[in-house]
Amino acid sequence: CPRIEGEGGVLELAEELQNGALAGLRIMVLHGRMDDKDDRMAAFARGEVDVLVSTTVIEVGVDVANATIILIRESENFGVSQLHQLRGRVGRGGNASLCLFHTLSAPDSASFERINKIAATSSGFELTELDMDYRREGDVLGTRQSGRQRTLQLLDLNEDLLIIERAYEDAYQLVEDNPELAFKLTAEIREKEQEYLDKA
Repeated sequence: CPRIEGEGGVLELAEELQNGALAGLRIMVLHGRMDDKDDRMAAFARGEVDVLVSTTVIEVGVDVANATIILIRESENFGVSQLHQLRGRVGRGGNASLCLFHTLSAPDSASFERINKIAATSSGFELTELDMDYRREGDVLGTRQSGRQRTLQLLDLNEDLLIIERAYEDAYQLVEDNPELAFKLTAEIREKEQEYLDKA
């Protein structure tokens, strides 16, 4: 669940399942405000619990071999890599597993399309490219990680990757073969041109 309390939260969903469709099963709640998180996770791993209703505290480092089904509620609230990590919490023991992405997004929305694309692949490389398509690459020439304030304006790291690699290889080779010429070429770049290069 994307939250602890409120509609669609861990507490509400656990109560709903306990009194409804999963009545009679051993249901346990897990979230970040609990002091006994490790004990609860261990109980689930030992098979003492049938259903674990949790926030993203299970995202990394949880290895429960017999976990086979995960439902990620309101999956549009999570990032690509986060959904991939959560999906990886099931099927670790070699048993057939199932990951369900629940969403409140409209079928014609960008977030619905993103969820469908994530569901369609398990390739980490493809998911990285998908993540870059949606979040952008951030400030590759500086320190900002947010893709919304990207510094590259004339290049796209996904679409122009071959050109970028070729330019890098050519520049590296020029420096290797003729460092004096490389220094001269870069020293002659005027401040205004350098600002344009940095911006572009």
